Amino acid sequence: MAMNLQTLSKNEDLLAGGHRACAGCTGSNILRQIMLTAGPDTVVGGATGCMEVVTTIFPYTAWKTPFIHSAFENCAATISGVETAYRALKASGELPVPREKMNFIAFGGDGGTYDIGLQSLSGAMERGHNMLYVCYDNEAYMNTGIQRSGATPFGAHTSTSPAGTVKQGKEQHRKDLTKIMVAHNIPYVAQTTPFHWRDLQMKVQKALEVDGPAFLNILMPCTVGWGFDPAIGMELCKQAVEANFWPLFEVVDGEYKLTYKPKEDRPLMEPWLKQQVRFKHLFKPGNEGMLVEIQRWVDSEFNKIMKLCGEA
Repeated sequence: MAMNLQTLSKNEDLLAGGHRACAGCTGSNILRQIMLTAGPDTVVGGATGCMEVVTTIFPYTAWKTPFIHSAFENCAATISGVETAYRALKASGELPVPREKMNFIAFGGDGGTYDIGLQSLSGAMERGHNMLYVCYDNEAYMNTGIQRSGATPFGAHTSTSPAGTVKQGKEQHRKDLTKIMVAHNIPYVAQTTPFHWRDLQMKVQKALEVDGPAFLNILMPCTVGWGFDPAIGMELCKQAVEANFWPLFEVVDGEYKLTYKPKEDRPLMEPWLKQQVRFKHLFKPGNEGMLVEIQRWVDSEFNKIMKLCGEA
């Protein structure tokens, strides 16, 4: 059962203040909410990326739990190894104070998850390690200069998919990583956002309770890479869900379930897009067709999810 806000507020904050995340960053909020639920008996792995860099600048750390920095490509492999070592040591009686339950969580951005780290993530999920992998999805390689990734939406301006006289942002739609994880037949997969704190907390709790691997894909608006007022990051999370761009659902043993239904049947993407500098070129004369294509794709993908969830 999900904890209420009062209960969560009494838990120890395991991500210390003073980290170096940007003003308005929603990523530190994601980390904090997850750790409030997971608790101190947790080992954390962080792939190279925004949340690793801002929380572990040597010789400082914002983490109050064991933390292992991995390369871009191997965070899932590292934490799967730690989980295996823990089980082996516990079985042999070599742990001085064995815990009844330990959580093993790997964090990676979309660059280290959708792209560079996909191979090790797939391997860890296929092997069935008792771990949770969390992708904080800010839709580009923000830490290294805002390059496009497999998560970058169609039409978005990045340093490697620039909007100019020749092209108008990224020419491909984003990869559906959540469905790729579902295809691994793991016990638990879900999407959520930090704005929907109760939904996030419930899904973290479920993910940590299953026997085997779990995966969470969490939308993380980036004030620098997306280009928005630092005060509205959480509002953009809310609007992404209401616009059907980022549906909230979970997949338990292969069964899809919608965990939040947007208020409007056919919402428009344009109000959400207009608040982000990365999409400003789409509203110039001549790019109307790109807006039509974005709306078509969002409607099509949302309808697929609704059918899978039995909500058609």
